[in-house]
Amino acid sequence: MFERFTKDARAVVVDAQEVAVDLRTATIDTRHLVVALARREGTAAALRTTGLDPADVEARCRRAVEADDSLDGAALASVGVDLDEVRRRTDEVFGRGALERAGKPRRQRSHHPFTPDAKKSLELALREAVRLGDKSIGERHLMLGVLRADCPGGRVLQSALHDAGSDVAALRAAAQEPRAA
Repeated sequence: MFERFTKDARAVVVDAQEVAVDLRTATIDTRHLVVALARREGTAAALRTTGLDPADVEARCRRAVEADDSLDGAALASVGVDLDEVRRRTDEVFGRGALERAGKPRRQRSHHPFTPDAKKSLELALREAVRLGDKSIGERHLMLGVLRADCPGGRVLQSALHDAGSDVAALRAAAQEPRAA
């Protein structure tokens, strides 16, 4: 399927992996894809058309991923431990992401695998491309795939759309515009 991805769609996948590294997550889910999509001009334009600020969408997704963090920063702060400072110092001494790797097998991965919801959204992106009669899978198809899947990234988008007084149907319509390719 990846051979059908456009250069821009491949860049979204690479950017999603960089987001996973930045957020110190072991996998790539649809929230990582939405962050990457919000940074791309074509899909950012579709977001703006529905009243969304791409930077706000990115921030919402980042907060949602961080909320899933297995280390509870608030609980640690209540006993005087600053988790961000612990992470910073651990990264300085042992390398980026050392705290998250602690206690896990030492096998280093050069990539972050996709979660089942991210895989499903990529499959749905292919279906959207076929439905629209397109020969390749672009950014807009990735956005449509996320919107069609029942997934964390889609739920963040739904919440943002609701807060902006819009809905998924409006974003789907905007994403289907050729300029969002």
